[in-house]
Amino acid sequence: MILQKQNTIHWNYFIALENDLSFLSRFLEITTSNFSSYSIELGRILFAAASEVEVVARLYCQKIDNIHVTENIGNYKAIITKQHPDFHAIKIHMPIHGITLNPWNKWKTETQPLWWRAYNKAKHERNEHFAEANLKNALNATAALHILLILLYKKEAEAGELIPNSQIFFIGEPFSLDVQMSKQTRSIY
Repeated sequence: MILQKQNTIHWNYFIALENDLSFLSRFLEITTSNFSSYSIELGRILFAAASEVEVVARLYCQKIDNIHVTENIGNYKAIITKQHPDFHAIKIHMPIHGITLNPWNKWKTETQPLWWRAYNKAKHERNEHFAEANLKNALNATAALHILLILLYKKEAEAGELIPNSQIFFIGEPFSLDVQMSKQTRSIY
């Protein structure tokens, strides 16, 4: 069940994508040996997750710096990594499947994550790059969205109000919400 609460509509969308992945796992085992598997359904999940990443990244950047409105992934990187210097190192664990992802790792040295490049190739040149709509890229795009949503909905996350909880994706180290509490940083997980 997804609760309809207007102020967390993007979280609800993420939960719907996560439910799609859970359903997909009945037909395709979510495991690293299947990372290169591709399909129309994985393409749909990749397109939906990456598109939502763009929307949520823009919202989060506006929340950080309302003066410099951004319109592309490179500009999002500049604002987000200035606020969170270790953003590129945040990992997502999928304990049910024994997988750990690092969806933003390319932001350490590059402008675009690999899954973002794959999304654009599959979106604009599907006839040549449809194999980019694979399990690995769909999972990484969805994991990237999860990270951004926890940052965007910081207050709700701290209060335990992001309901329902994610059942597949769990944020790992080095993640915190940068909450000042007696000059200490408090982790949310």
